[in-house]
Amino acid sequence: MRRVSRVALVSAVVVAASALTIAPSAPSRGEVRGTPAGDGVAPGSPPAGRCDPLDPSRCLLPFPSNFFTVADASSPTGLRLHFTADELPSNVSGVPIDPTDWNRSDGFSPGSLIMTFVPGIDLERTGIAPITDIGRSLAPDAPVVLLDTVTGQRVPYWAELDTWNSDPSTRALVIRPARDFTEGHRFVVALRHMRDAAGKIIPPSAAFTVFRDHRPSTDEGVRARRLSMDRILAELARSGVPPQNLYLAWDFTVASAQGLAGGMLHMRDDAYGQLGDGVPSFTVTHVDEDVSADVLRRVQGTFAVPSYLTGTGAPGSRLVLGPDGLPGRTGTFQAEFRCLIPRSAVDASGGAQPARGIVYGHGLLGRTSEIESFAAFANTYRLVICATPEIGLSSADLGNVLNVLSDLSRFGSIPDRLQQGFLNFQFLARLLKDPRGFASNTAFQVGTPAASAIEPNEVFFNGNSQGGILGGAMTAISKEWTRAVLGVPAINYSELLPRSVDFDPFLPLLSAAYPDQRLHTLGVGLIQILWDRGDSNGYAQHMIHDPYPNTPNHNVLLIEAFGDHQVANIGTETEARTIGAYVRTPTIAPGRSNDLVPFWGIPGVPSNPFGGSVLELWDFGTPAPPIESVPPESPQYGDDPHGLARNVPAVRDQVSAFLQLDGTFVDVCGPDPCHFP
Repeated sequence: MRRVSRVALVSAVVVAASALTIAPSAPSRGEVRGTPAGDGVAPGSPPAGRCDPLDPSRCLLPFPSNFFTVADASSPTGLRLHFTADELPSNVSGVPIDPTDWNRSDGFSPGSLIMTFVPGIDLERTGIAPITDIGRSLAPDAPVVLLDTVTGQRVPYWAELDTWNSDPSTRALVIRPARDFTEGHRFVVALRHMRDAAGKIIPPSAAFTVFRDHRPSTDEGVRARRLSMDRILAELARSGVPPQNLYLAWDFTVASAQGLAGGMLHMRDDAYGQLGDGVPSFTVTHVDEDVSADVLRRVQGTFAVPSYLTGTGAPGSRLVLGPDGLPGRTGTFQAEFRCLIPRSAVDASGGAQPARGIVYGHGLLGRTSEIESFAAFANTYRLVICATPEIGLSSADLGNVLNVLSDLSRFGSIPDRLQQGFLNFQFLARLLKDPRGFASNTAFQVGTPAASAIEPNEVFFNGNSQGGILGGAMTAISKEWTRAVLGVPAINYSELLPRSVDFDPFLPLLSAAYPDQRLHTLGVGLIQILWDRGDSNGYAQHMIHDPYPNTPNHNVLLIEAFGDHQVANIGTETEARTIGAYVRTPTIAPGRSNDLVPFWGIPGVPSNPFGGSVLELWDFGTPAPPIESVPPESPQYGDDPHGLARNVPAVRDQVSAFLQLDGTFVDVCGPDPCHFP
């Protein structure tokens, strides 16, 4: 539950940003330029510069939409995204986002934020479900309906106005799913009975009225789209949403499992095919003896992993794709490792006492040295903890992250490196797990006579903050470990960034490059499509259920800190709903949460102990997080509880009990909500 300290992060961003230059302002792209010449589900490529007249306020709205797709019989969904540079935002240098990376996707993000402009809307008068009352979103008369056209079921959500836009006259409506949209399914968004502050009904756009009221039109774009819109209206009518009260309706398709994780799974399987039954080669470069009262030895070095990146795989490198669109092997990546061997790996008589192997995921833009803070934990519970950088979002990647903010075309380099990093973690786990790996080297042998400090044939994952976020994806693809503890985790960065104090230093850089405030939330929604390839949001539906082919089942323990300033509670709870976890009850003391029903839609843990996956909340007395999509800044929202759970003795007992081959979730809080002190 650690990251780079906020002071250090801000300082690093300021220093790194000072080296960047953004050219003088140029005219913004992406404004409405006439009517479309085709429908998103029709064959063929639409003309450049197409914007959807259903929402003329901004090109790409409403978002996401099948209007910006083309038919592709070769993709699992039958579609492919089709953006053009003219439709996408440009930075102040006049450089539009390059759509190439996006157009490889066969659908939109399963965590897609939904965005459209409703002039003059008043959310309270309209009655749209807020974050504090998610259950209201499924009411029969809900003014917003998210319909899964495959199952006929509605998707829960909450809605808000765009808090990154300070101009109330142009703020878009933002709708966020409370559980991820199902992979490969098509969804219809319906808005009805939109009201202004006086309670008056807001009329729909003329463009939508043509479809809703079946008005004749000679416009070729309207005629080409009529069949698709008629289907949308019919689907809504069958689900109990009659067309006459609609303000707006459209559809979008979510990327398939193959579209989201296919590249990563190909890398994994190809790398393991090369490795076979062997173990990765590794080199010990440095050994420190008698490190502390808890650490007998620190071992550092490198290990070899098949590389799928350009060059040496340095920050900013990209995956190399073959003709099939899948990553191709380019050489060998030399990944770093750092391991701590606890003193408890030697018993009182001086003999070796093997310890469980733990692969550790560090915090935001962090380093492997983060494991040093877990020395006492490792010694108490006899654990050998090893870490490797989460490349893509490690300390070495800060400069590239800043470059990305100046030109979002470069964003794909982050998830590309993250995917290579996911593979690195699997190979590190193999080295810990296999007796022919680290255990065969004298640096990992202890006692008299010398023997391995590592318990063979078992390994587990523990990640915190960013490590907890990314650890869900690493776990979903892992053949090495089946149990993981994810501290203060979440899914879907597009949901987290507006609510995190960690993004405060970066938002001004994004604003400088893209000064139109209407673009910021939309831009983050766009990059989430790519981020899914390196974010647990793209893997969550296979984390504990429906495992990928040739992948074991997994169980995870999610530990949430109430009022977390860095990882928003709503992101953690959305993850729990999406993966199908249970929640430890009672969850929180009455009156502490702003939610009408805290942890709505997450069933309680059925037994103690429990063998499945669990979300557990810890309350350290921090005020409830803000209802608005803003960071919970101190002092108004108290001290940040983000890293506190790791210091609670009961949590350490619980984590140790969970991270065992026959591990279980053990309730350590008794009849009360979990709180400390």
